[in-house]
Amino acid sequence: MLLHHYRFVPDESLFDAETFRAELTGSRSPIAPFKAALRDIQARLDERFHAGADIRDLVHGRAWCLDRLLAIAWDQHDWPDDGIALLAVGGYGRGELHPHSDVDLQLLLENDDDTPYREALTAFITFLWDIGLEIGHSVRSLADCEREAAADITVMTNLQESRTLAGPERLRQAMQERLATDRLWPADRFFEAKWQEQITRHHRFNNSEYHLEPNIKSSPGGLRDIQMIGWVAKRHFGSQRYEDLVAGGFMNDAELRILSQGQAFLWQVRYALHMLTDRAEDRLLFDHQRTIAELFGFTDTPERLAVEQFMKRYYRHVTALAGLNDMLLQHFDEAILRGGETLPTVPLNERFEIKGGYIQARSRAVFRESPAALLELFQLMAEHPEIEGVRADTIRLIRDHRHLIDDLYRDDPHHQQLFMALLRSGGNVARQLRRMNRYGVLGKYLPEFGQAVGLMQHDLFHIYTVDAHTLRLLKCIQRFREPEAHDEFPVAATLVHQLPKLELLWIAGLYHDIGKGRGGDHSEIGARDVARFAERHDLSPRDTRLVSWLVEHHLLMSMVAQKRDITDPDVIADFAGVVRDETRLDYLYVLTVADITATNPTLWNGWRASLLRQLHAGTKRALRRGLENPLDRDDWVRETRAEARSLLATVGADLARVEQLWESLGEDYFLQYAPSEIVWQTQGILAHGDSPLPLILVSPPADELADGGTKVFIHTRSVDDLFAATAAAMEQLGLSIHDARIATSSNERTLNTFIVLDDQGRAIRDPEHLEAIRRHLVEELDDPDDYPQIVTRHTPRQLRHFKVPTEVLIEQDPANERTLLELTAPDRPGLLARVGRIFMEQDIALSAAKIATLGERVEDVFFITDKRGAPITDPERQQRLRERLVAMLDATG
Repeated sequence: MLLHHYRFVPDESLFDAETFRAELTGSRSPIAPFKAALRDIQARLDERFHAGADIRDLVHGRAWCLDRLLAIAWDQHDWPDDGIALLAVGGYGRGELHPHSDVDLQLLLENDDDTPYREALTAFITFLWDIGLEIGHSVRSLADCEREAAADITVMTNLQESRTLAGPERLRQAMQERLATDRLWPADRFFEAKWQEQITRHHRFNNSEYHLEPNIKSSPGGLRDIQMIGWVAKRHFGSQRYEDLVAGGFMNDAELRILSQGQAFLWQVRYALHMLTDRAEDRLLFDHQRTIAELFGFTDTPERLAVEQFMKRYYRHVTALAGLNDMLLQHFDEAILRGGETLPTVPLNERFEIKGGYIQARSRAVFRESPAALLELFQLMAEHPEIEGVRADTIRLIRDHRHLIDDLYRDDPHHQQLFMALLRSGGNVARQLRRMNRYGVLGKYLPEFGQAVGLMQHDLFHIYTVDAHTLRLLKCIQRFREPEAHDEFPVAATLVHQLPKLELLWIAGLYHDIGKGRGGDHSEIGARDVARFAERHDLSPRDTRLVSWLVEHHLLMSMVAQKRDITDPDVIADFAGVVRDETRLDYLYVLTVADITATNPTLWNGWRASLLRQLHAGTKRALRRGLENPLDRDDWVRETRAEARSLLATVGADLARVEQLWESLGEDYFLQYAPSEIVWQTQGILAHGDSPLPLILVSPPADELADGGTKVFIHTRSVDDLFAATAAAMEQLGLSIHDARIATSSNERTLNTFIVLDDQGRAIRDPEHLEAIRRHLVEELDDPDDYPQIVTRHTPRQLRHFKVPTEVLIEQDPANERTLLELTAPDRPGLLARVGRIFMEQDIALSAAKIATLGERVEDVFFITDKRGAPITDPERQQRLRERLVAMLDATG
């Protein structure tokens, strides 16, 4: 199919058939001239692509050249009669060929008996392979075509797009007569089958056009969605051109423009992919994204990378195409296939009604006469959960009238009240905001949100564009409100029903990332934006302060939980001092959980859940105690010891032996561990008695962290390289370390506890697996002389196409008399083992570690001292440590 207002004009300078035929007559073998012709054609097309030629001329031009070459190749063989024809089918049948597209051919026989043609057919196909053509071919009789098309919708689709390249045209006409809608696949059955095919295809890509590495052909909004419109319309209308659909009322001029421009852009990207990879590549992988962005003329700016600008354009096109595909196919189903059905109609008000479960405008002039209805429609849907969606003709009206939303519209108090009524409706607000975004209304009403549409960040951590992530966050909040959420999100699912004003959470969610891509701190930019929104929508000063605070601090809780020692009472007190009241804490907790869950499906796991739950509970206790009366370290130690002693007494422990053991541990031990953990470790050490070390316990104790991860407790002699060897041994087991707490007793024994997850981010519960881990660690760690060898063995894992420079931040933690080292580096095999070796070389002692893997990078925090237990304060020593870490980790990246 050709594009809007476009006609392909054959260009003899691409390929001169007469000159080529003359060259063939003087050649001993036709293979070499054909190969040379194919190379020359592609070289000319690539040169024109680099020169900025119209992509449509290139795609159709390659098909035109192949038409002539194949016709000449056909003439090189002896065909016994005119009972066979060569047809282009599928994409080639539409006259579309990218550099490495399959050349889809149909050898069409008039009769079932192919005996007279076998020798010529074999020679012809072999010749095409010999000259280097990437062909897909089938040999079918007319009867075969009818039988196979009836049984397989894919064959039907392929054959309905055909052109005769050589042989009699009458055979193709006879085939088309056999495939006509009055014989096979009438329009309604064809449409239903193709729609199910599209649903299945979209499901493979999570029903989202916002893939980090999208498939430009098969992802939602990709080329297949465009072709889907053409296939359905061709089957029903017999249309060969998209312009025919406008004339028939199936599509309007604005929609045809979206289709044409989107297809041209995707063709440019696909052509570039094929050219750069020298193969039929339709995946827009990271390394290709950068190269194509440069090829298309994008350059880095202080605010945004070139690749991010390019991908924003990609996402805007595919979003528009996906929405258009949805609307047109729904329109086809409603207005054409089911137009004669009588559907129940229920009036809602003078502007809208429900027809067949879908809302529709009662007049085509409704948005022109009452622009407020552009918001009212979504408010009604939120208030009426029985409404399944919007009818296609109303979607088209929304798209045609969304331009009415301008500054005057946004400043109208009535419109502002309607938007707030939607947020306060109590219905599925997230679903309606997604619909508003799909139909282009949300970005019009909130221009700051419109700036974020299609905005990506080029890393493996943020796998969605800003707008897609934001809408997923809102969907998570809605999910917390459902009864089934209590199993996976027990705290969030409880708190979301206790928040005094849920609309404030919707607003904070909408604005939390809205400042990205605009230069500066996105949290501060978003806080200013949401404050203006709140004032414009007449929120109280108190509510305005709350939503602004939530947006400004939306990363705080996650950062404290993952990068600070939340067993330290001073850390809890400092965090409570920022939060200041329990209401803020509850809002922030729910927003944080939704943000993490919506950022990347792999991020939310039991360990992160346990960290946030512990931080929330500890902060709530601190707030209830009063900010002016924080629990000091001595009180914390005294209460922890008392509770642990009481628990041990209930199980009949020898309290004298317990106290003797505890005297060697020091106060920091009781700050690091919960009472139940202390009981677990104490019982293990006392039961082990004088048996040879190491003692290794692998089991999650039954405390508030039980579902967070698997705990590995190691009690052995304090020796160099223990941390590095432990990290390497755990990596060999396929375990990832997420937390490490290092304690040393006065008798030079270590009490090291690690929180580990399996390669799927889950805690290990199977007893046999737990015992296998314990045995492996005992075998690996029983002889310190083996530690250097253990550290050099690593389990490889695939690294991604990112260059993350190693960054080291060193600052002091005076309250705990230690130094905090924050490391940002590319994720790679054996990283913790390497870090442990460097600490050993530099005479550094590790007291705790918090490990966070974020996509392609890690952000790890280590709490360190020198060998005497003093913080690392010497600037020169800090610099040596920093340089050594950067040198080793960058060199091994």
